[in-house]
Amino acid sequence: MSNRHLHVTRRGVYPSAMGSLTQRLNVTLDGERAAKLSRLAARVHVNEGTLARSLLSSAIDDSDPDPANVAALLDGIDGAYERAQLGLRQAAAGETTLLDEL
Repeated sequence: MSNRHLHVTRRGVYPSAMGSLTQRLNVTLDGERAAKLSRLAARVHVNEGTLARSLLSSAIDDSDPDPANVAALLDGIDGAYERAQLGLRQAAAGETTLLDEL
């Protein structure tokens, strides 16, 4: 099963005097998780993006901001270090795409 891309919008929880704190994120799910999200969304009769946004917001709210815990979380992602190193090499070689070109 192919990866599924979701666009998740995060809304700020600060007073409106601080301005709009909405940020769009692109999230790629592997086939297994995309299928599970689709089944869950169908079961509760909501859009997949709405459910993904809610689940991501809950996960962020429940996360521990302690740097040691964040580092442990990142260390648990298969291939994350290697992908980060590849990104650094690509950036240094000028193999980048301007955001305006996306």
